[in-house]
Amino acid sequence: MSHSFGIAIESLVAILLMLTIGYCMVLNNRLKRLKADEHSLKATIGELITATEIAERAIGGLKHTVRDVNENLGNQLTAAAQMSQQLKKQLAESDNVFRRLSKIAIAARPVIGPDPVVPRVSAAKAVAAAAQAFSERRRSDGLAA
Repeated sequence: MSHSFGIAIESLVAILLMLTIGYCMVLNNRLKRLKADEHSLKATIGELITATEIAERAIGGLKHTVRDVNENLGNQLTAAAQMSQQLKKQLAESDNVFRRLSKIAIAARPVIGPDPVVPRVSAAKAVAAAAQAFSERRRSDGLAA
């Protein structure tokens, strides 16, 4: 009985060894696929690193552009505010000139003489006519001459 018992144990060990060899072959195939996946993963990571570097450079360029645009816009806003103040001053002065010309024109209204058909021409009317002609002249930039 000991002889058949020994053969049974050795057969069991042989079967277990064959199962172990088969399992090792399966693990070997899986490790090969894992290595192949590792290489493709390394390539993907390399591409991602390159894309990240390119994106970082682009972001740096965009930040520089935004800073330049912000400075330029600030300068333009300052210039626009100054121009607005100048225009306000010029409008106030033009209103003042218009009021004075209006007073001159009112003072120079014709005085009707004895003959109601023929008005009498006075020196004030001549001054008003000159002032009117002066106010109608304009420079090419839109300001009165």
